Amino acid sequence: MLTKKGILFLVFGLAIFLVYLYFFVGIDELVETLQRTHPVYYSLAFMSLLVGTAVYSLVWQRILRLLKVKIAFHKTFLFVWIASFVDLVIPAESFSGELSKVFLMSKNSGEDMGKVAASVVSHRILTTATVLIGTIIASTILFSEYQTSQLVVYLMLLVATSTIISLFLMCYFSLKPQVTLKIITRIIRFLSYISRGHWEFTHLKTEVEKAIKTFHQGIRILTEKPKSLLAPFFYSIIAFFFDLSIFYLVLYSLGFPASLSVVLIVYTIIDAIQAVPLGLPGEIGIADVAMTTFYSLLGIPLSISASATILTRGITVWVKILGGYAAFQWMGITSLRDNGK
Repeated sequence: MLTKKGILFLVFGLAIFLVYLYFFVGIDELVETLQRTHPVYYSLAFMSLLVGTAVYSLVWQRILRLLKVKIAFHKTFLFVWIASFVDLVIPAESFSGELSKVFLMSKNSGEDMGKVAASVVSHRILTTATVLIGTIIASTILFSEYQTSQLVVYLMLLVATSTIISLFLMCYFSLKPQVTLKIITRIIRFLSYISRGHWEFTHLKTEVEKAIKTFHQGIRILTEKPKSLLAPFFYSIIAFFFDLSIFYLVLYSLGFPASLSVVLIVYTIIDAIQAVPLGLPGEIGIADVAMTTFYSLLGIPLSISASATILTRGITVWVKILGGYAAFQWMGITSLRDNGK
């Protein structure tokens, strides 16, 4: 799945970060700081990723159950890992992973893609709402407790605004089937026009209309019983705190127990950067430089900031890539084994 172009971008991103470390941090000081990493606390950060991913998968599983989609939890867990892998290696984060979840869940559960898409979008809405709450809290802390650069202030405002807009658009299109259908119809008409009649879209239009209908039926089931979403939302908050704990435990493993407010601010900024398809797998290089810089702007020594970035991204990017690839291979093996029966 990692094409030559993807590998080239990956190497380019790593080169950006290495140049930054060489000129602004110093390799010797960085190595010395990394050698002081406490293995127990760093292992706890790794465990936080595993538990947080399991809880995140549980959110989706509960939504699927509300929509009467029957699937074993271990498959939901595997699909989340695979989606993370796809998100990180294909520079179109937030789209590619979600599409892979819809495809895998629909194929393995036998349910209509529209209903599965409703579960994925609902899951995304809950996650985005949780991050928005965290962003608002982080912004409040930033404005009240820190005398920092205007860049950080403006960026936090941008993160909060973009998250609100994203949440609004997801809710709007989920609750307006006529609008969604109109947009899809126009896209199909445009594709038909540019193909000059060489491509036939009648069957595609029928399938899309069917998927949109089942999608909105699924959304209606969830919105008619909003109390049923309280448990998934609660689990979403727990998963969010496990994600935060990775950042906190990594800093603690370096002998620098930063405040939760610092962790929250950096987490929300990096989460927003990773959601933008900048063309680099995992936003390698860009996100790394940004994380190191913002830690430093919030009062953490530069060598610790850079070390924390390397160790954190080692878990949140490279472990996810390896774990997602392993899950992808495992799904292939079990599929072949099942087909052979």
